[in-house]
Amino acid sequence: MRTTPQQCSLQLFPQIGRHVYPYSFSQEDALMKIDLSTHVAGVKLESYLMNASGPKCTTWEELHTIAQSHSSAVVTKSCTIAPREGNPEPRYQDLPLGSIQSMGLPNLGYKAYLEMIPALKALGKPVIVSVSGFSVEDNIEMVTAFQQSDVDLIEVNFSCPNIPGKAQVAYDFEQTDKALAAITALGNKPIGIKLAPYFDMSHFVAAANVIKKYPVKFITCINSIGNTLIIDPYTEQPIIKPKGGFGGLCGDYIKPVGLANVRAFRELLDDNVQIIGVGGIKTGIDAFEYLLAGADAVQIATCFEKEGETCFERIETELAEFMKSKNYQCIADAKGKLKPL
Repeated sequence: MRTTPQQCSLQLFPQIGRHVYPYSFSQEDALMKIDLSTHVAGVKLESYLMNASGPKCTTWEELHTIAQSHSSAVVTKSCTIAPREGNPEPRYQDLPLGSIQSMGLPNLGYKAYLEMIPALKALGKPVIVSVSGFSVEDNIEMVTAFQQSDVDLIEVNFSCPNIPGKAQVAYDFEQTDKALAAITALGNKPIGIKLAPYFDMSHFVAAANVIKKYPVKFITCINSIGNTLIIDPYTEQPIIKPKGGFGGLCGDYIKPVGLANVRAFRELLDDNVQIIGVGGIKTGIDAFEYLLAGADAVQIATCFEKEGETCFERIETELAEFMKSKNYQCIADAKGKLKPL
C-alpha cells in the first residue's frame, strides 16, 4: 500500500506532524498558489524537480516518457563517444532504503542523442544532455558537437564511479582544472559539471577554487557514493556482479551527504553558479530540505527508478503543500535559508 504524503510527513517528523498538513489540499489547489518555478543557468524550469541522468533516460521511448511527465526538464543518460552495453548483469539491486548499482554507462553513443535533440525540444521542455568522456579529448569532441545543437544545458559527468580502471575526474583536482579549461572554451551554451560526493572540507574548498576559475554555470551534486559493497549473508556473495560487487550507493542512504555537499558549495561558490541537488529525494519534504540547503533545483533518480514517472507529480504536489503550510509562496522564500541551531 502506498504511503500518503501526510503519512510520509508524520513518519519523518512525528513531533510536528499536526502542523505539517493542517488540512488536505488538492493538487490543483496546492500548485495554483505556490510558484515552484526556478532557473538554472538562465534556463527557466516550470518546476523545482527534474529527472537525474541515470535511470530510465537512455532510449527515445524513455526520454519521451520523461517529457510527458511533471519533470521540468529532460535529462539524458550520460553518453560516451561510442555506444556502450555497460557492465555485466546483475548490475542493479534495490535495497530497503535505496539501491546499489554498477551500470557502467550503458548508452546509445553521443551521436544518437545529438540526433534526438530536435525531436526532444519539440516536446516543449528544456533538454539537458549529460556527457561522460573517458578522456579530455572525448569530452571536447562531445561538448563541441552539443554546443552546435539546440540543447539547453550541457552537464559534464566528472563522477561516474562504476567504470573499471577509470578514475573519477572529480577526485583529481589537477585533472578537473585541465578538463574545465578545455570544455568551457568551446562555445556559449551553459556548461555544468556533475560532481562526486566529497567528505572533507578541504576537498570542498579545493573543488570550489577550481570551479571559480572557469565559467561553470551550474554544478550537480551528488552522484552515487562509489565503491560500496552489499553482501548477501545467505549466499555469501555480493549482490551485484561488476567489480567484485563494488557499486554506487543511491537513495535514502546518501541524502545527508547530498545535503552537505549542496550546503558546502552554496557557501563557497558565488550565487551566479547554480546548484542542482541530487540524492535520496522521494518526498516533498526531502526536496524542501535541499531547497533550504541552497539548491536551485533537484534531480530525482532512485525514486524515479522504483516508482516511475508519476513520482514527479507526487513530489511536486507534496512540496507545494509543505511550502503552503509554512506560508512560503515561491522557491526564493526558502532557498538557502537554513537557520542556525
